[in-house]
Amino acid sequence: MGRTIWIMAGEESGDGYGARLAAELLRRSPGLRLRGMGGRAMAAAGVELLVDSSDLGVVGFVEVFRRLGFFLRLLRRMTARAARERPDAVVLIDYPGFNLRFARSLHGLGIAVVYYISPQVWAWKRGRRHRLAAWCRRLLCIFPFEPECFADTPLDVRFVGHPLVSILRDEAQAPVSRDPTLVLLLPGSRQCEVRRLLPVMVRTAAALKQKHPRLHFVVPLPRPSLATLAEDLLKRADLQALDLPIAVDTGRTRTWMRSAGAALAASGTVTMEAAILGLPLVSVYRLAWPTYVLARLCVRDIPYFTIVNLVAGRVVYQEFLQGMVRPDVLAPAVEAILPGGSRHAEVLRGMADTVAALGGGGDASGRAAAEVLDVVAAAEPAAAGGGVAGATGPRTGAPGAVESTPDGPGASASRGR
Repeated sequence: MGRTIWIMAGEESGDGYGARLAAELLRRSPGLRLRGMGGRAMAAAGVELLVDSSDLGVVGFVEVFRRLGFFLRLLRRMTARAARERPDAVVLIDYPGFNLRFARSLHGLGIAVVYYISPQVWAWKRGRRHRLAAWCRRLLCIFPFEPECFADTPLDVRFVGHPLVSILRDEAQAPVSRDPTLVLLLPGSRQCEVRRLLPVMVRTAAALKQKHPRLHFVVPLPRPSLATLAEDLLKRADLQALDLPIAVDTGRTRTWMRSAGAALAASGTVTMEAAILGLPLVSVYRLAWPTYVLARLCVRDIPYFTIVNLVAGRVVYQEFLQGMVRPDVLAPAVEAILPGGSRHAEVLRGMADTVAALGGGGDASGRAAAEVLDVVAAAEPAAAGGGVAGATGPRTGAPGAVESTPDGPGASASRGR
């Protein structure tokens, strides 16, 4: 009987990373059976979906609490299934609210766990690093500063790089013809984000249009359901009265990112994509106020909330949170990054430095797949003897500590929310 690996991703970005990982696993081991939780990308890559995660993305304490019963039932159901089916390993991709609890259940069953894309312990809940060390065989990090966060634990940590660098390599290297008058409004990939951010983005666009009449705007969204929501919000904004034509498009976000002159975006994976594709933007975010207050109590004192700035160690993308997300603040910030703007050249340099720090042109997904298969191979002797294998290989945090695969060293990243 062939080996089975589960891949568990709960959000759109994780679905994309899971799809690339699945493709690399099958390329290296064609007889593998891949199952798990994910979306369209993972299904297309050959993963048999046990759970469709398309609508599982939620942000914040309050929002999660509202769906707590659903997630607890899902956790019990997947734990029972894992106990019956006994996969050779389970790869957990980000999504710590669910995946950390699932890691504990899997560890109790003696099933090897590989965590790909670390929970952001450098930002909040540092105690989670000890739980990861207890429950996981290996942690695959996508940011170069992350391994050091686990230096005081026995966890086997590997920096594999940011998968987006290799995912977007061809697009990033292709010739680009940007429209300096096109500004993208990128309100996020969740309904709650679109509801909170798109209206203020529209008002910001109106302010920019008054000063720069040639500007035009597009709202690219990943799914038709979000496009329907956006169109409803735009109708309420009465764009005709504002003399502000805004187009909504679905499924072509990266195409638009390669043709626009600037963007206003929800902080998250899209900011990493923009840096790799060379698109200057302004980063914003809003949480429900109860969630924000709780977050302020829990989050460590980090200098930035946008992951591009954290990787670069300086402000590449100006960022605005909560009450600062308003048109009189955002419009001048976007104006400064337009072609010819006061910050345009500075942002271009910062994006290039960020991509270099993430691993340049390596293949993160290939390195991650090699690590997963290594854990599976190491676990097999223990499983044959009836034991539970411990962490495999020497613990290391250095990017070069993992021997290069035939595909070379790589790079990778997660949503900077």
